[in-house]
Amino acid sequence: MTRNDKPKLLVLLGPTAVGKTKLSIELARALSCEIISGDSMQVYRGMDIGTAKITKEEMGGVPHHLIDVLDPDEPFSVALFQEWCRKLIPEITSRGRLPFIVGGTGLYIESVCYEFQFTEAGADEDFRAQQQAFADTHGAEALHAKLADVDPKSAARLHPNDVRRVIRALEVVHLTGETLSSQLERQQKQSPYELCLIGLTMDRQMLYNRIERRIDEMVRLGLVEEVQGLLRRGYSREAVSMQGLGYKEIVEHLNDHVPFEIAVEKLKRDTRHFAKRQLSWFRHMKDIAWIDVGDGENFSGILKAAHAIIAGKFPADLEYNSKH
Repeated sequence: MTRNDKPKLLVLLGPTAVGKTKLSIELARALSCEIISGDSMQVYRGMDIGTAKITKEEMGGVPHHLIDVLDPDEPFSVALFQEWCRKLIPEITSRGRLPFIVGGTGLYIESVCYEFQFTEAGADEDFRAQQQAFADTHGAEALHAKLADVDPKSAARLHPNDVRRVIRALEVVHLTGETLSSQLERQQKQSPYELCLIGLTMDRQMLYNRIERRIDEMVRLGLVEEVQGLLRRGYSREAVSMQGLGYKEIVEHLNDHVPFEIAVEKLKRDTRHFAKRQLSWFRHMKDIAWIDVGDGENFSGILKAAHAIIAGKFPADLEYNSKH
């Protein structure tokens, strides 16, 4: 516990491909952290290449949580992420280590940092089935357009391919008469933690170039084979996990005969759009200390900047590993 009786929570966030993983490991080693993945896809077992999941070797002995904890046909939600973090953060703190959330799923991370309370809207299975049938008949884009009409802010946050969450946002309006975005806006955003939030950013075109190189590397490492394996094991293309970036596009190539080059180009385009939405979400969050990582080559400078931010946010008695 800290001087104000709130546990410390360190957070590193930023868009996909900006360079969070390497920095998180160096910070975790120096500050005796345990990392909690703030990524809505890395929870799934067997979905490694398409999620750019950190490897055991890259972890370098740093404990990681909420990676490989669900099968691809199991649902994952912001409520479940909150529940797990409420247990993990005090457990990590009790071990004398610093809890450290690292990821790019803005709503999930913000909901933990500020203990969001969501309206218990309940469920209407008939409504869900109707919306799913609409999407099946008219396409995910048409369903997304319905959401844009009633809750444009949620529509801007959600990808059209994320049919389950689009349906849920429509369902909230259907059941409560209130939009999901309005629920988020009225959150008090008072944190139960002593927070240090660090955000990484870089020139937009530079980020897009890194995204495209990362996707080329995913293909080289066997993204297509990974998706084939998931389909062979019986995971439906309709599963929420299989609607994720890198999986939906390759399924379309494998099952719908979309030419490979077109599928990869669509993946690159959709990932660029995703990064843009991530940055838009983070810019509406408060308390983030931003580091412009440039081209990512000056790692020692980035690390120094991060340490300076942490030193300014947390008391001087935070213990650094003497080797760092």
